[in-house]
Amino acid sequence: MLPLYSYSAHRIPRSSDITTQSAVADDDRRRSSITSPTAISVVVLAFVFGGALFGIFMHPVLRIENLDPDSKETVRLGMALVAATVAVALGMLIAAGKGFYDSQNSEVTQLAADAVLLDKILNHYGPESEEIRGLLRSSVANMIDVTWGPNSSDETRFRLSAASEVLLVRIPALSPLNDGQRLLQSQALSAAVKLAQTRSLLIAQQASSVPLPLLAVLVSWLTLLFMSFGLFVRPNSVVVVSLFASALAVCCAIYLILEMYQPYRGLIQASSAPLRTALEQLGR
Repeated sequence: MLPLYSYSAHRIPRSSDITTQSAVADDDRRRSSITSPTAISVVVLAFVFGGALFGIFMHPVLRIENLDPDSKETVRLGMALVAATVAVALGMLIAAGKGFYDSQNSEVTQLAADAVLLDKILNHYGPESEEIRGLLRSSVANMIDVTWGPNSSDETRFRLSAASEVLLVRIPALSPLNDGQRLLQSQALSAAVKLAQTRSLLIAQQASSVPLPLLAVLVSWLTLLFMSFGLFVRPNSVVVVSLFASALAVCCAIYLILEMYQPYRGLIQASSAPLRTALEQLGR
């Protein structure tokens, strides 16, 4: 037996609950707009391209002895080391972001597969499990709505309604009549626990993100690197456009990294197709 929830949890949401959830979603959207990948990438672009413009501005100020070949070579060697470090760091961050995004897609697919398996086991158990199957279907539909719906937020993603939470209580409460039903009840309970574990993992992983100190150090490296690019060139339109395009390309890479760590909002989203396909199969 798993006395995780009581039947008193099966209640109709009050208007105050709905109002609170709406307020939480609005607050979440306001915080997200400030720390969104787009906002952060624009700030990074301003720092990086600003560093290039500062280097161009400093060029006329440099004295003649600072522009000799030895000085240029020393700066070039130092910045080559910085550029290599930046390339390695960006490559590792892109790989980590892609790995996190792929794991989210994989876990959503696993969640859908576990839901279908649980439904099939309950179907074989017999008509006594019809109410539980209905709860399972409604919980999956609710999960899709609170995760990919228009009012979704970090506070609601993959959460279940109070009525759906009694699923782990209803399965042990079944009264099997023979050994076959007892086996199916045990298998159904194991599948339900696995389903809950995958859902809890998806909720816990929403806190994952790029560490801010790492991002700050990376931006400082890029700013220093672009400052050196503009330090020994005479300013003209070709140089400025080239430096801006290079800074934009690097900031697009940072934008993609940040987007992949937010797979349920923004441009690059984890697909809801596995759960929607599973929903169509539940109850059949």
